[in-house]
Amino acid sequence: MLTELAAAKARGGKVIMNLTGGRLKYLDEDGHFSLTKWKHAADAFRTIAFTSYITDGTIIAHYLIDEPNDATNWGGVPVPPATVEEMARYSKQIWPSMATVARTEPTYLAQWSGSFRYLDAAWAQYAARKGDPVDFIKRNVTDAQRKGLALVTGLNILMGDFREPMSPSMVKSAGSALLSSSYPCAFVSWQYDADYLATPGVRDALRYLRGKALQRTYKSCRS
Repeated sequence: MLTELAAAKARGGKVIMNLTGGRLKYLDEDGHFSLTKWKHAADAFRTIAFTSYITDGTIIAHYLIDEPNDATNWGGVPVPPATVEEMARYSKQIWPSMATVARTEPTYLAQWSGSFRYLDAAWAQYAARKGDPVDFIKRNVTDAQRKGLALVTGLNILMGDFREPMSPSMVKSAGSALLSSSYPCAFVSWQYDADYLATPGVRDALRYLRGKALQRTYKSCRS
């Protein structure tokens, strides 16, 4: 882990850290989310000295959970927003200065009547089935602001065109729409694939989006 962080920092990279791994590590015997198992997975990193990478900005946030809203991931029972907030509280108890993010749109989190004190950010990842990208980012910004959350956004580049990889033109146009909003604190696309990146035009499209992102001033993902 420390080797990877040092390499990222040396290249000017930024990372969102998933410390607890995939969901299979914290399912109970019924296939439901287990907060106890999730906390145990996080505990494994208590003794690793990586806070300097939080301080210098190499680590953007702690990625707590993927799609808590999708019941099919959790034995038919979605992970409630209140539980996501408890995960964020536990993370902040160990790493107070590290932002916390859950990869779910703020619309789901906004269903909770409570207030988010420890969860910093939601994560709205765009795919073609989600409609016009301009409307998509506007809606998610509104919902994030309503709950006092920061917002990570980006593209599902490998499955974002109705389960097919996005074309270079879609990467460029949809990404530009997302980056037209000044509210998001980070733009992270899913997922890295060397063959896809070697597709003619894809690397140029991502380089174009990088140029647009570089025009933005730094913004923390702490809410």
